[in-house]
Amino acid sequence: MDMAVSEQILPGNQVSGSSALPVDARPLAIEARGLVKSFDGTRAVDGVDISVPEGAIYGILGPNGAGKTTTLRMLLGIIDPDEGVRRVFGNDRPHEIGCLIGYLPEERGLYPAMKCVEAIAFMGALRGLSLKEGRKRAGELLERHGLGYAADRQIRQLSKGMAQTVQLLGTLVHNPRLVVLDEPFSGLDAINQGKLELMIRALAEDGVTVIFSTHVIHHAERLCEGVAIIAGGKVPYAGSVEAARDRIPAQVRLETRAREGAWLAALPRDTRRNGDFFQFPLPETGVEPLLRQLIEGEAGILSLSIERAGLHDAFVAIAGEAAARQLEADNQEPRA
Repeated sequence: MDMAVSEQILPGNQVSGSSALPVDARPLAIEARGLVKSFDGTRAVDGVDISVPEGAIYGILGPNGAGKTTTLRMLLGIIDPDEGVRRVFGNDRPHEIGCLIGYLPEERGLYPAMKCVEAIAFMGALRGLSLKEGRKRAGELLERHGLGYAADRQIRQLSKGMAQTVQLLGTLVHNPRLVVLDEPFSGLDAINQGKLELMIRALAEDGVTVIFSTHVIHHAERLCEGVAIIAGGKVPYAGSVEAARDRIPAQVRLETRAREGAWLAALPRDTRRNGDFFQFPLPETGVEPLLRQLIEGEAGILSLSIERAGLHDAFVAIAGEAAARQLEADNQEPRA
């Protein structure tokens, strides 16, 4: 699938400066406490708490059916929670500040007979932008993203990737302060996923808050400052990606020339031997005391590396193996 996206995104975006501040010092773009939503007696979302600082890239990570889309729709005011509160830029009625928000739903859809320029302008008009200004910005955006030649083509004449790009530009045409993307990487090949990642980073550099849902861990790990891990409608973890990874001790991988010796007694009790390598969790005291004992014991260190846990390992530890297996199954499904 082709998706024409460049690194520079919108004209005239003002850098808020908030994204340069430490996380704790930034005002919140999104705050949710105790969100609950049921459908036909079944709880789709059960007590979700989320805090997203302004200027952050934030991911809602979980398998299909975990409650990601329902959570996003409650945050945006598209549907109301049965319990709990949510605020967007301090407002507990998010639909009243729709002009500050850009939303790309999981279900893509544009009027097939509309021209590209008109489709983007129409989406801007839904957020309070005049059609005249919307058409002007639409032309500029299409040119910037390599689709100027298609400005007067009908949506039905576009490839699926081009149509998705047009809808994404329509999400951004009114220069929102908050951009919410529901499974934005779905259906894109690796090249176009990379282009979309550049686009998300550029928005954040301009001070825009970006929150997206995904069932693909590597997007969240590469892009996000913070994540909410959701499984079965609950959020067992919401916080920084780094803190999630740090829940699992780093692993030490050691290779020695000597195979036996008194130095073996210095290795932690839970050391595992795998061929020529020893593996064990990083001791609380660090690796330096162990290194001294290995050197003094003439172990003959050939290599030593310290490997931090990835977000996948953290997801398994936090959400459980069943949720992790579902996540992997979702990733195996063929792209549309």
